[in-house]
Amino acid sequence: PGSSLWLTRRDHHFCQLASSPVMSCCCCSCVDTGSVGVIQKFGEYQGVQEPGCSCICWPITTVDPVSLAVRQQECRSDCKTKDNVTVTVVTACQYRVQKDMIKVAHFDIADPFSQIAAEVDSVLRSSMPTMTLDESYEAKEKMVNEILASVRDAMGKYGYDIINVLITDIRPERSVMDAMNEINASRRQREAAFERGEAEKLLKIKASEADAEAKRLAGVGMANMRAAMAQGFQDSMKFMKDSGMSEKEAMHMMIMTQYLDTLKEFAGSHGSIVVPHGPSAVGDLQGQIRDGFLQAASQQKMSGGIFG
Repeated sequence: PGSSLWLTRRDHHFCQLASSPVMSCCCCSCVDTGSVGVIQKFGEYQGVQEPGCSCICWPITTVDPVSLAVRQQECRSDCKTKDNVTVTVVTACQYRVQKDMIKVAHFDIADPFSQIAAEVDSVLRSSMPTMTLDESYEAKEKMVNEILASVRDAMGKYGYDIINVLITDIRPERSVMDAMNEINASRRQREAAFERGEAEKLLKIKASEADAEAKRLAGVGMANMRAAMAQGFQDSMKFMKDSGMSEKEAMHMMIMTQYLDTLKEFAGSHGSIVVPHGPSAVGDLQGQIRDGFLQAASQQKMSGGIFG
């Protein structure tokens, strides 16, 4: 009442009101950095207010702030692939309002977010049915380019600049994901089993080669040993003949020496073995050796007569 004054705030406007039969207002409009103010007078567009403070006549003139910062909208699209798998594609659209088209962006489109989501759904639901699930993971870049071109063309005339589009996830149903994981696990196990088999095969081949080489070397060693023994016997026989012994006596002495060495080896072993022994053992052994030599010579002579 009277000439009292008070201060009110309404949407960034600070107004000083005076009590009188005819109300008059003087307001300060503040716009933050990164935004512009859309000025309307009696509802008609008048222009834009730059960031800062400005005086307006409220409520004849109003200022609505509009952010020019880059914003992101996440879209979820349910699609079906060529191999009849239902997937949810998560897409992130990054956009901002163009300052030189602020009037169109503010007045000519009521719900830009729904329109962006509709454009994204349209592109994905026409692209995904032409690809299998595995192909869709590989074609993310191709789909991103298609979505970006379509949404940028649709929203550019309304003053929205689409900066980038990202496909952040392609998510099939849980049962499909479990089946895919089982398939991958089975393939990995099969590959691991194959590699283990190849490793075992290589080990067996190398072991066989080593065994064959060992046997070959053992045979060479045995042959060398027998050759050395034969050479030793020959040298011994020659020496005994030179010392005046007959061949029969020299043979008897060699067999006796070998027989005694054999008994010595048996006695020095850890086990036990029964060897027939008597006064005529050496003579019997000598007769057996002589008979063996004669039989071998007879068989060799017969073979020469038949095949010679």
